[in-house]
Amino acid sequence: MTDTLGIEIRRISNAADLVLLRGDWNALARGVPFRSFEWLDSWWRFYGVGTGKELFVLAAFDHDGALVGVAPWYLERRVSRAVIRFLGSGEVCSDYLTILCRPGQEARVTAALADWLCAEPCLAHEDACWEMLELSGVDAHDATVVRLLDHLAARGKLVHRTSRSSCWRIHLPANWDSYLATLSKSHRKQIRRLERKYFRTRRARLHVVETAGELARGWEMLTQLHQRRRESLGDRGCFASKQFANFHQETARRLLESGNLRLVCLDVDGRTVAAEYQVLGDGVVYAYQSGIDPAALEHEPGRLITLATLKKAVAEGRQAFDFLRGDELYKAHWRAQPRATQDIRVMSNTAGARLRHTLWLAGGNMRTWIKKRLDLSRAATW
Repeated sequence: MTDTLGIEIRRISNAADLVLLRGDWNALARGVPFRSFEWLDSWWRFYGVGTGKELFVLAAFDHDGALVGVAPWYLERRVSRAVIRFLGSGEVCSDYLTILCRPGQEARVTAALADWLCAEPCLAHEDACWEMLELSGVDAHDATVVRLLDHLAARGKLVHRTSRSSCWRIHLPANWDSYLATLSKSHRKQIRRLERKYFRTRRARLHVVETAGELARGWEMLTQLHQRRRESLGDRGCFASKQFANFHQETARRLLESGNLRLVCLDVDGRTVAAEYQVLGDGVVYAYQSGIDPAALEHEPGRLITLATLKKAVAEGRQAFDFLRGDELYKAHWRAQPRATQDIRVMSNTAGARLRHTLWLAGGNMRTWIKKRLDLSRAATW
């Protein structure tokens, strides 16, 4: 389908056809690993194939046939409902997902996508039929997504936004002393104490995975430490999900091959007490998942590995260190700044879609009311 803007939108529903776009896709991803072809292709193979989901990738081409935009989506049908979501959604929690666009083409691409999504299926293309567009964890200031939502609202679609937990990012200075100067006096004192006690005495050593053989050993240590820590807190642990574990093991292998993986293990007195799985891209270190030994808490393994990896990122000249989504207090303690995210629901114009959205809002309001009542009740018992 070609519109008056000279942009052709094609739906890609076959994974084999996506491979042909790999190079151009990654160029549009501009170094953000969660938007890369490798990350989202792996997600589809572990979370999409054989589950009843359908690929719903909308590719935008200009009049020369060049790829200028990608909406990396899938479609899930449930009874009469058809919901569009980002590839990478769900328990994987892929942050910074967006509509990929060549710089300067955002207005044309998002307008063409909106035209395609709002076309009458019976008149244009049956595969445009959908009830809801549900995008989770989107950067609240993502200009490309905002443009798409504005276009859809102008075409009569109902757009609803819900605030979610923030992503947290440290913009790194040129040297370690400059970074330490940003910390509170007490935190700076704690960090210097740990440096003297563990790193200058060589009691603590950071090991970085560089080969496939090291990856296998490091990955086993990461998953073991993560699970042991979470289980000690009465939690199931994310690697208990076979899909999650298999997806990340495969993705880590692909990221190692492309130079975008950092898997590190921290030893104290010759014993591994912490491990962290990080993803690299466009000058940013993304701290995705970690594990610490619950029997070694006296060494503060979580703080030690954060200290070591932050210092390494500064020494390498990285621009930022990103803790990703979640409003845990320790992130602000390291002077990370919040980046607001939101969940987005766009409803089609059908009566059924509007009714289901109204019921969903009512359910959310009821859950909020019940939570407030429970909080007040608990407060009254103290």
